Amino acid sequence: MPLVVDEDVDSEMPFLEANYASSSSSSPSSTTALKRTGNEWTALAHIVTAVIGSGVLSLAWSMAQLGWIAGPLAMLSFACVTLTSAFLLCNCYLSPHPDTGPDHRNASYLDAVLNILGERNAWFCGIIVRINFIKVAIVYTITSTISIRAIQKSNCYHDQGHDATCRYGSTRYMVIFGLIQVIVSQIPDFQNMKWLSIVAAVMSFTYSIIGSALGLAKVIENGEIKGSITGLTSSTAAEKLWLVAQALGDIAFAFPFSLIFLEIQDTLKAPPPEKITMKKVSIMAVCITMFFNLCCGGFGYAAFGNSTPGNLLTGFGFYEPYWLVDFANACVVLHLVGGYQIFSQPLFADIERWFARKFPESKFIHKNHTLKPLPMLPFKLNLMRLVFRTAYVALITGIAVLFPYFNQVVGVSGAITFWPVVVYFPVEMYLTQKKTESWKTKAIVLRVYTMVCLIVILYAFVGSIRGVIVARFS
Repeated sequence: MPLVVDEDVDSEMPFLEANYASSSSSSPSSTTALKRTGNEWTALAHIVTAVIGSGVLSLAWSMAQLGWIAGPLAMLSFACVTLTSAFLLCNCYLSPHPDTGPDHRNASYLDAVLNILGERNAWFCGIIVRINFIKVAIVYTITSTISIRAIQKSNCYHDQGHDATCRYGSTRYMVIFGLIQVIVSQIPDFQNMKWLSIVAAVMSFTYSIIGSALGLAKVIENGEIKGSITGLTSSTAAEKLWLVAQALGDIAFAFPFSLIFLEIQDTLKAPPPEKITMKKVSIMAVCITMFFNLCCGGFGYAAFGNSTPGNLLTGFGFYEPYWLVDFANACVVLHLVGGYQIFSQPLFADIERWFARKFPESKFIHKNHTLKPLPMLPFKLNLMRLVFRTAYVALITGIAVLFPYFNQVVGVSGAITFWPVVVYFPVEMYLTQKKTESWKTKAIVLRVYTMVCLIVILYAFVGSIRGVIVARFS
């Protein structure tokens, strides 16, 4: 494979061009900012890739804990909170800045918090942001492994019968998924991921539709709608409360896209104004998400009732047609390859641009090597990107190997960052941007809304943590 080294050592790496603009030349008039070519459909693809993911597979189980009234109401409530967050964040993309003027582009969530709320809030937000990206990557690694293993089990059950002992380990599949992510993570930045997001979005639609259709077919086969108004009964009232808390955590994981909202908004071309496009896209995304979540959760619960599996496609309520179950799980894996990157690229860009600022003369960080595996297909390799991103994927894979518990980890993941990312910071940024005084009706209503959400999420978080502990030591 021929190797050609770029001589332009001082040029910024691609991820800096896309993301560092928010910290330097990020005003709309800047000539150095990366050209934005996205539209409402590419933005919708990014959001669908991020949202309709592994969380949708746990919603039938969540419905089983909450019942036919509380389950749909909980989903609707989280959808409304997510849409509220999106509308608030639309106003945070452009904000005044002492260096770049009144229309400074906040190209990431953390940039917006820093420029609008100040360094102290940004410090706290930075921790939350990094935790969020890491926990999503862990969940996606676990989910992809479960789906790969489910394909093997499905074929085994088909060949040997449904009572056969078909057991397969998970560690090697996590390692395989990690190796795939090492390769895919070499995509330089968010701007270069349109094709991956579109493929992943198609996959997410596909397996969500298959899961819903299999649930509906099972309901028709049973000739009845299973489940109850109050949901699954437990041995004690305390156990029921803990399961409800975990179910709320799972639902919280299935809806939000706030953390990547501004990164997506920063890919859009104007006119029309990015704010207008993102409001339209947010409504479409939440409606699509709500529809698929209700279908997967509702049909799954209606099909299995109290026996609803933790993962709709891998819990083997569905055995036949085995090829369709296999195909759906393959779609899950393909989707999570893209979804992993959607949530990892902002973290990569943030840390890598810090290194670039810290070591401006380092050839290891700034020099690009052009690989030409095919004459017409050059690929730029950066050694810093290769080493750092490989180490990150290895760390994520190691954590997933230690805690391979789908429902419990999804619940913790949903609850741990939901309140600050989806509720607190968007509300505070909006009130600061609008210069709303604390005693005004709007400020009072938004802060009451913030506190109610905090109470619910704390309940979900504690219940989900308990679930992980019980699973780990049982």
